[in-house]
Amino acid sequence: MNDLAPDVVLPRLRSRLGSPYLYAQETASTQDVLRGTDLPEGAVATAEHQVAGRGRSGRRWDDRPGRSLLCSVLLRPPGGALPQLSLVVALAAAEAIELVAGVEARVKWPNDVLIAGGKVAGILLEAGDGAVVAGIGVNVNQSAGELPARTRLPATSLRVATGATHDRGALLAALLERLDAAYASWRASGLDGLAARLEARNALRGQRVSVGAASGTAGALAPDGRLSVTLDGGHVVMVESGEIEPLDLPL
Repeated sequence: MNDLAPDVVLPRLRSRLGSPYLYAQETASTQDVLRGTDLPEGAVATAEHQVAGRGRSGRRWDDRPGRSLLCSVLLRPPGGALPQLSLVVALAAAEAIELVAGVEARVKWPNDVLIAGGKVAGILLEAGDGAVVAGIGVNVNQSAGELPARTRLPATSLRVATGATHDRGALLAALLERLDAAYASWRASGLDGLAARLEARNALRGQRVSVGAASGTAGALAPDGRLSVTLDGGHVVMVESGEIEPLDLPL
């Protein structure tokens, strides 16, 4: 059974996200399927394999065909606040992973999901023409030998973390349901309604990190989605965007 095929996934959907549901065996990137279209908010694109998958800051996102959950969701939020929306999507991904795989998943600010210090999922948001395409890649059923070896953070998968294979369709349905609810909360009241759940999964809190040329200790997430960092000299900075590199692993 193909666990991402429309006839398998559509009966499982319990939210407004996923209509239409665009499935392909192979595509350049699920992001490109939705970008610049007049499709309604909630359209979802998935693929078994991406030949030109991409991550944040122009990095490549490599996958093994049929082993990952590769999906993009079309959203039309009012205004900007993309850093906040990245956290909303990451939270939904972490909660869906916990629900389906039964393992603790944490959010590494601003757009990664970790299990035991290993990166299991990444988020890429691309905005234009009044829309945001939220790309989500989750390593699901790769063995250790199928994961990329040279990455900024060590890569892991749900299979490596749990010793079992997992149903990608069930994970997608849970992800879309969690994202629909979290996105509605964010649109209504910003991050206020999600702050406790995000902070409980804040992977960087208490960790040594680098911020550009400086280093310090990461703290809590602010209500606006910024990350507090106490630099080694004692000065507290609020980081709004950019790269935060953990200096101590595992997280």
